[in-house]
Formats: sequence, C-alpha cells, structure tokens
Amino acid sequence: MKTALVHEWLTPQATGGSELVVQEILQHVEADLYALIDFESVNPESYLYRRKIGHTFLQHFPLARNGVQKYLPFLPFAIEQLDLGEYDLILSSSHAVAKGVLTRPHQLHLCYCHTPMRYAWDLTFDYLHSSPMGQGIPGLFSRYILHRLREWDVISANRVDYFIANSQYTARRIWRCYRRKAEVIYPPVDCDRFSFSPQKEDFYLVVSRLVSYKKVALIVAAFNQLELPLVVIGDGTELTRIKAIARDNIQVLGSQPNTVVEQYMAKAKAFVYAACEDFGIAPVEAQACGTPVIAYGKGGALETVRDVRQFPQTGTGLHFTPQTAEALVEAVKIFTQLPGKIEPEICRQNAERFTPQVFSQQYLAFIDRCCQEWENANR
Repeated sequence: MKTALVHEWLTPQATGGSELVVQEILQHVEADLYALIDFESVNPESYLYRRKIGHTFLQHFPLARNGVQKYLPFLPFAIEQLDLGEYDLILSSSHAVAKGVLTRPHQLHLCYCHTPMRYAWDLTFDYLHSSPMGQGIPGLFSRYILHRLREWDVISANRVDYFIANSQYTARRIWRCYRRKAEVIYPPVDCDRFSFSPQKEDFYLVVSRLVSYKKVALIVAAFNQLELPLVVIGDGTELTRIKAIARDNIQVLGSQPNTVVEQYMAKAKAFVYAACEDFGIAPVEAQACGTPVIAYGKGGALETVRDVRQFPQTGTGLHFTPQTAEALVEAVKIFTQLPGKIEPEICRQNAERFTPQVFSQQYLAFIDRCCQEWENANR
C-alpha cells in the first residue's frame, strides 16, 4: 500500500513526544512525509536532512520557522490543502490539525492522537486568561476563533477511520470531544539512552519546559517551604520568574545538553513532576535510570508511575493531589519516610513497558489489523 504520514510541523524546536513517534514510525513504515511546515529537511543535524517532505503555504509565512501556532485560524484550512489522493493508507500523528487532512473513499486513515487540540478544549480558559488576546475586544474575537476551531475539530475527527491514543487518559478525552473510541498504544521512550544507577545523591530534580501549564513554579514554591535541595533544568517563558522566586536550596540551571540531563536523572533522589500531561515522557525516562517519581496524580502519570502506597511491592513513586504546593510538600515528606521501599530495579522494569520495541510491535500489529478489517468491509 502506498502510504503517507502527516504531522503538524517539523522544526528544530519541535523535539517532543509526538516527534519521537514520527521518527519511530518512519523506521518501520515506508511512507512519504507531510507537514504544515518543514524546516528539518534543511537541518544537517536532523534525521530528516535532505528528505523530501511535502508542506503547505504556511511554509512561506513570516516567522513560520519559529512556530505556526501564531497563525492558528489558518491551520485547518492549510492542512486541507495537502493533496494525498495518490495514497492508499494515510497515517497521521496529530496533536492539533494533522488528522484533518482530506481523504477519499478508497483511502484508509489511521490517526495516532497525542491529544485533542489542547488550546481549543482543556486549556481554552488558561489561554484566554494568560494572553492579552484573551481580554476585551480581542478576547471576543479569540473566543469566536476557538469556537469555530472546536467545530472544525469535531467535524475533522469523522475523517479518521481508526484512532490510536497515547494513553487511557487521552482515549477518554478523545471520546469526550469526538465520541470516538481509540486503541491505546503508549509512545516510545528510549530507555537505553539512560544509564541505570542504584546509587542516588541528596537532591530532587525537575526537567521540563518552563511554561505555565508545566507547573514548575508550584514545585519551586513547595521546595522553598521544604528547604530541600532541588535542581531545575529547562528553558521557557517562565525561566526569569522561577529564578526570581527560587531560594538558595534551589539551583535553576536553564537549558542543558542531553548528557548533563542524563547524569542528573541518574543521580537524583527523586524526579518531581507537577503537570497534567496526556502521557508524559520525562517520568518514564527518570524511572529508566532507577529514579523514583513524585507526580501529580492525574493524566498519564497515573499510568506510568505506580504509587508505592497502592503497590507496595512494585511501586515506583508517589502521586499527590490536588495540584498545589501544599499537597506536594506532604508527598515529599511521605517520600522521605520511605527509604528502601522503592527499589531502583523496579523503576527500571516499569520503564521498559514503554520501549520503542514495544511501541513498534503494537503499532504495526494495529495497522495490519485495521487494513484487514478495511479490506474485508470493502469487498
């Protein structure tokens, strides 16, 4: 079957879990690649260097290289301009509009959905309250745009024949937004990249983009109270604020090379995670090092981190709720009373449930099953 793979955008700055899924798919499926914009095929450091990649008119918009989110009202229209009529199988990797490509009756469309569009659904009011475009007359315009975006998002979900979700949490959100069932296939996490280390040092660790919904400021506030050593690695719009509120027991290192991140992950007493993510790769990476995780008890963390209070023999960390500094303070205090109860070897074993090998086996088997069902239904 002639196959196309569609993703939202391909830029040197886009290095998250959805891009790792695209990379893994391309290692096992021979497919032509398409995106709204492509600045990776000209990036000598990219695995996509010199690859032929189809793109849309947004490629030529000013500052598109820094992200097309600024052109949000144009994204649905742009993705519909990709002509994929020559393909038999359409695979999409979607966290915004990639699933909205136009297909024909003879084409089978499988979507790996990382999340329904967050700024159109779950984070609508966060976006409106935190942005100048969410206030006054511009705010009314923004609300109308988001309303129309939600309408298009539901309509375009009907262009997908089979959905895959990256977690049970995302599958529930897909059902809530689109009323579509989704198979859960966890994304690939390169556990072999991280060295297992049973010996830990006396500090806690955060590795994250420093943006508001990641709640790193909440972690810093909690450790200001605890007066325990915390290392924060990452960059983003909240870096200046986090440096300003951090006390002497907290080191804010900013962006660091992968080798430095891996060293800190291997040696940390625990990895701290306060975001509500659809999956969340960083807690799995920490467990691959044998490092336990203290995570907010909602979203993907409920599926990747086993609370030692619920699983005394196989626990890999602790969950805390609600999403407040006070709840995190209590969780850390409980964690300090659990020496030896969370074994590094168990953390590593848990992380290995999410290896690229597991992902590729499940993803390829899902494609085969869907193709067979499609063929039988269209005889």
